[in-house]
Amino acid sequence: MAAGNVTALFRASTAHSPSYFSLDRAGGGTGEITDFCIPCNPYFPTPAMFDELGRRLREILTYYPSSADTITAELCRLLGLNPQTVAMGNGSTELITWIDHLLVRESLAVPVPTFGRWTDQPMETGKRVDMLLLPEARGFALDPSSFVQFIRTRGSRAAVICNPNNPDGGLLTKQQVLSLLDQLQDLDLVVVDESFLEFADAGQETSVAAEAVLRTNVIVLRSLGKNFGLHGVRFGYLVAHPGLARRIRDALPKWNLNSFAETVVFMLAEHRHEYAQSLRQVGRDREEMIWRLSQVPGMTVYPSQGNFVYVRLPEGADGSVLRDRLLAEHGVLIRECGNKIGSSSRFVRLVVRPEPDVQRLVSAMEQVLYGRQTPVQAPPPPPEPVRPMLAQAAPLTLAQQPVAAEGLAPADGRGRTGVPAASAMDAGYTSGAAIVDRLIAQA
Repeated sequence: MAAGNVTALFRASTAHSPSYFSLDRAGGGTGEITDFCIPCNPYFPTPAMFDELGRRLREILTYYPSSADTITAELCRLLGLNPQTVAMGNGSTELITWIDHLLVRESLAVPVPTFGRWTDQPMETGKRVDMLLLPEARGFALDPSSFVQFIRTRGSRAAVICNPNNPDGGLLTKQQVLSLLDQLQDLDLVVVDESFLEFADAGQETSVAAEAVLRTNVIVLRSLGKNFGLHGVRFGYLVAHPGLARRIRDALPKWNLNSFAETVVFMLAEHRHEYAQSLRQVGRDREEMIWRLSQVPGMTVYPSQGNFVYVRLPEGADGSVLRDRLLAEHGVLIRECGNKIGSSSRFVRLVVRPEPDVQRLVSAMEQVLYGRQTPVQAPPPPPEPVRPMLAQAAPLTLAQQPVAAEGLAPADGRGRTGVPAASAMDAGYTSGAAIVDRLIAQA
C-alpha cells in the first residue's frame, strides 16, 4: 500500500476526510483498508439486498429515476409522515446548502466541535457563524441553557444543534430539545440535525420530527445514507412545517434524487426487520468498543449514542502521527480530528465496527503508542436477571409489554412511527393529524 500517498490526502484536507475512492486510488487500489473513519452502518444493507441491487444494476444505471415527489411519497408512507412536511435531497449536505441559501439570513449559532458543513457552509456564503465551544471538562456535553444565553449574547438569528452530535456522540433528551425550541421561538430558524439519531438507544423516542411540523421556524434533518450504510447513494430528508418544507422543495431540481436512491427506498418495506436488527447490533458493538478502548492505558473514551466514538489520546500522543502509522503499518484508517473546529490532533473519532475489527484496531493502537499489547480480557458479563420471588410470575399486562417499534416501524394512528404512549416528557406538546391537516390546508 502506498501509505504515503494516502496520508498526504489527509494533510491536504482542511475540514473533511478524503473520499474512499481517493484513498483507494492513492493506495494503489488494493482495498486493504480497515475503515474506522467513514461512519457507515456495517450491517445494512444485507448481502441479499446487495445481490438484488447488483442484479438490477443495468436498469438502475440506464433509466431516469422517478420525480422526487414519487420517491418522497414512498418514504413518507414507510415512515408515517405527511409528504407536505418533507423534502428529500441528494444527501443531507444538499439540504444544508439550501437551508443556508434560503433561510439563514445573517448569522448562525452552532456548538463546536460538530459536523463541519454547519460551520463551513454559512461561512462560505458570508454569514457570521457564532461558535460555542463545548467544554472538554463536561465530556463535550451541550448545556441547552448556556447555548440559549450564548445566542442572546451574540444576537444570532439562526441556530443548529446535532443530536447526537458529531464527533462526540453526545445526546440531548427530547424534553431538553423541546425546551430549547420553546426558548428560541423568536429566531428565524432552528435546525435539529438528527442524522445519527437512529443509532441512539432511544432514537425514535428522542426525535422531535413530529413536533417540528407544528413550529414555523424548526427543521429536523435526517440522513438515510448514514442509517442505511449507503453514503454513496446520497439521500437524506428534512421534516418541517408545511410552508417551510415547501420552500425547500420548490428550490430543489425535479430529478435531484438518483435511481439508486429510488430503488433502495422502494426496497425498504420488505427489509424493516433486518434494518431494526442492524441498529441493535450497532448498539451492542458500540458498548463493546467503548469498553475495549477504555482498556488502553491513558485513553479517555467519551460516552456516545452515535455509530462512532470520540477518544482523547494519551498525553504526548499526536493524532495525525498515530493516523499515519496505523495506516502505514497496520492498514487501519482512523479519523484524526485536528482539522475540526473546536477539536485538536489530541482527539480521534472511531466508527463502530464489529468486534474482530475492534480487536485489530486496539492491538494496532497499543503497538504504535506503547510498542506492546495489553492482554485481551473479556468484557464483564451482563448481570444475571433477577428471579421472581414467586414460583410463577404474573404475565405482563399490555401496558407493561415492551414497545416493538424500532427503525422503520409502522405508523401509529396519528401517522407517527416508533412513538410510545404519551409520557410526562410530552406533556404540553401535540402533533395530532387534524392539526397538521389544518396547517397544510392553510400553507
